[in-house]
Formats: sequence, C-alpha cells, structure tokens
Amino acid sequence: QVQLVESGGGLVQAGGSLRLSCAASGRTFKSDAMGWFRQAPGKEREFVAALSWRTGGTLYADSVKGRFVISRENDRNLVYLQMNTLKPEDTAVYHCAMGNRRGPITYEGGYDYWGQGTQVTVSS
Repeated sequence: QVQLVESGGGLVQAGGSLRLSCAASGRTFKSDAMGWFRQAPGKEREFVAALSWRTGGTLYADSVKGRFVISRENDRNLVYLQMNTLKPEDTAVYHCAMGNRRGPITYEGGYDYWGQGTQVTVSS
C-alpha cells in the first residue's frame, strides 16, 4: 500500500504564491507517475500537473502553464507543486496522486493512490 499526505495549502491573495508538498510512504518503489489534481466547489476534479519519478519529465494543464511548477525530491519521496501568480479561479482542494504506470500521466484513471487533499483559497 501507498500513503500520500498533502500539506501547504492555505489562504493567499491573488498574485501570491504557495508551495504544496506531497509525502509518499509505503510501497512506492513500483510507482513512476506522480500528479496533482484539483477540485473546485461544484466542479469535476481536473488535472493540474504531472511528472515521472524516473525521468523527471513533466506535463501541465494549459490553465497553469508558466505559473505552476511540479518537482520531486526522490530520496525523500516528496513531490512539490510551486504555485505562483495565483488567481481566484485556482481556488480548490488540491490532491496528489501516484500511479504504477509510466509517467507523466494527465488522466485520473492512470493513478492508483490518492491523498486526502489540501485546501487552497485565493482571494481577489
């Protein structure tokens, strides 16, 4: 089993920055795909960013490209999402996910494990 715990969410003004962290524990050695998704109130969960543990390759949603950066710290099993120039429409619960398939992966079905999420609220 794999456990994922997100942290770093909070309230920030538009234009500000936050860094989310995702700590992975358990049987992570089979996993390569790592991703961040978000779900705003009344909306479906959507892809934000993804990477491959092995290669470091990354993919981003168009809505966050140029503002968000996903990165990893392999020896500590940590994945980060640096969020800059935040907008009110970035307000959502952010979830990290891990999958055993080769990453990066943009679709939810490619992931096997999910964290509980951390709330990000951007005020205008």
